[in-house]
Amino acid sequence: MRRIYLIALVAGLTVLASLQAPAPATGSETHWWRGNTHTHSLWSDGDGAPEWITDWYVKADYDFLMLSDHNILSQGERWFAITENGRLTPARVEVLVELFGSDAVEVRETDKGREMRLKTLADLRKQFESPGEFLLIQGEEVTDSFEGKPVHINGVNLDELIEPQGGTSVRDTMNRNVDAIAAQGERLGQPTLAHINHPNFGWGLTWQDVAAVTGDNFFEVYNGHTGVRNQGDPEHVSTEELWDRALTLRLTELELGLLYGVATDDAHNYWKWGAKAHNPGRGWVVVRSEKLEADAIVAAMQRGDFYASSGVELDDIQFDGKSYTIDIRGAEGVTYTTRFIGTRNADEPGALLASTDENPAVYELRGDELYVRAVVTSSQDHSNPYAAGDKQTAWVQPVRP
Repeated sequence: MRRIYLIALVAGLTVLASLQAPAPATGSETHWWRGNTHTHSLWSDGDGAPEWITDWYVKADYDFLMLSDHNILSQGERWFAITENGRLTPARVEVLVELFGSDAVEVRETDKGREMRLKTLADLRKQFESPGEFLLIQGEEVTDSFEGKPVHINGVNLDELIEPQGGTSVRDTMNRNVDAIAAQGERLGQPTLAHINHPNFGWGLTWQDVAAVTGDNFFEVYNGHTGVRNQGDPEHVSTEELWDRALTLRLTELELGLLYGVATDDAHNYWKWGAKAHNPGRGWVVVRSEKLEADAIVAAMQRGDFYASSGVELDDIQFDGKSYTIDIRGAEGVTYTTRFIGTRNADEPGALLASTDENPAVYELRGDELYVRAVVTSSQDHSNPYAAGDKQTAWVQPVRP
């Protein structure tokens, strides 16, 4: 039993070694807060108990976390079967007892066998939350489809469960679910956020579909699940190219405004690690806000005051309407290349406008750009990559002249 615990711990610490907590933004009273808004537990199709997962992110120096199980909130009484070949084995229960104590792990015997009570969000908040240090945000992966095409939307900062809305097409299904998330926030008087998940998963969403989202303006440019096809294929664009095509369409024909990119883990595996596992610690967002509170985090993201990362850390991002400046927190012996990407001609979306190895990286806008975004790529490999050869990267949000 102790060996199982140590194997999982060592595997996790291999990832932790590359993750350092962001510092306050230079010359500002705001802080950079790192968090993940997409992961799965035993409440749906993950293999980790909620407390095991939350403990991982706390130990990894994350500032906030959202459990985003499919079409369910971690509320109410839920018991999970303990079986030798299932997702919750006797050995894993023993590890939880060793880590948290026997009083913290509730197990019962039934006529069908042993079961463990799953921790609710309220339980986790009592156990892990600390003002200004760690925050749990309530959310859900609203999991829908149209004619076999997956349409998955994460609702961030929810109070109530949102049922899949259905629709008459993929695009209509996407927008109905996004609108339902926004409507809940408006009805309850609190900021919510909807981000479109892994558009290339099952080739569910095209770049034209993502461009046409109207109720919110976020999508996953990077998702750490190994089956979501971030890189595209010969017949489908990568999520980065999707971003540029969608941005161009939104800012020209659709007149819908900017589209922001998030990075997430979409972790399902907390006991199995490696290239074929869907592990934590692969992608996250770093949000600039005065307070580590759910409303403040969502409001900052709505302003575009955040970046997405798989390892690169930034000290500051500044845009004054003319100059776009990226201040990279460099590591010794590591080099960084910043590419400024944008569209001047709608027929050539996502052109490389400039590239530099300098730090800070600065781009002077000419004024004819529809938008400019930045990608900072490190010479350092990702410690547990989504795909072989992945370098640690930061994706900085688009701006307009």
